[in-house]
Amino acid sequence: MSSVLDEFKNYLESQDVSLQTVKGYLADLRQFKGWFEKTNGETLTVQRITPTDVKGYKHFLLKSARLKASTVNRRLAALSALARWARHTGQIQGDPTEHIKSVPTVPPSPKWLDKKEQYDLFRAIENDLTVAEERYTKRQVTRRRDASLVLFLLHTGLRLSELVGLRMSDLQLSERKGSVLVQQGKGGKQRSVPLNHEARKALRAWMAVRPTSEFLWTSVEDSQPGALSGRTVQRILKRYARAAEIKELTPHICRHTFAKNLVNNDVSLEKVAALLGHSNLNTTRIYITPSAYDLELAVEGLSDT
Repeated sequence: MSSVLDEFKNYLESQDVSLQTVKGYLADLRQFKGWFEKTNGETLTVQRITPTDVKGYKHFLLKSARLKASTVNRRLAALSALARWARHTGQIQGDPTEHIKSVPTVPPSPKWLDKKEQYDLFRAIENDLTVAEERYTKRQVTRRRDASLVLFLLHTGLRLSELVGLRMSDLQLSERKGSVLVQQGKGGKQRSVPLNHEARKALRAWMAVRPTSEFLWTSVEDSQPGALSGRTVQRILKRYARAAEIKELTPHICRHTFAKNLVNNDVSLEKVAALLGHSNLNTTRIYITPSAYDLELAVEGLSDT
């Protein structure tokens, strides 16, 4: 079986499968090999694997090893990948894993910032601006842009590509209302996103120091400022995540946070979907999926009754 695993490894690498996936598959297959030989008292070959073996292995992983569904499914996926390869190369005629179902799992809720993390982030932004004003006068414009950008993301839920693609001509801003026109949303769809008070406030602070450019979010240090790159936005968010001691902060987490805050404020899913640019309401339903933190709060609430 060792030679077969070596051949399978070479095949995976030729398909440009990531090194981590290759290592994971091989480790999972060695686990199966140990179980198979101990259970059946014979050396494992791909030709000897039967659907009964796969069912038995799945039952062992769930009932005896008591592994998580995600781990069981990962090990079955490795076995399935081996079987498909063996069938493709003519080593076996049928696929013993073909009719074996994966273990149903509850889809994880998307990552968003809870209230404490949002508080910590807002405080980190305020401290960053204060320090820049007191000590780093040359960086004030950059820091103002960074702060306004993060606040804008959290109050509009735009995707990264939508954010960096905004032009000044897409912005409508007055004292009491405002909006941005997303010209190229996902699927090429156009939508208008209203700006609440916090988004307008953040934009005005940025507009007061912003260098001249056709793009709304622009570089600061360049002699001819152009559109801010997606990579720069990601670096800005990572810097604030470190300052706020938040595990992770990405444009998508900001988007999820925006959506979750809307749902928590009893905004209907239809309105949330329209704001996010979702064409399928089922995509928006993930925001009513309780997070682990939501479940913890629900259980802790019992002690207060």
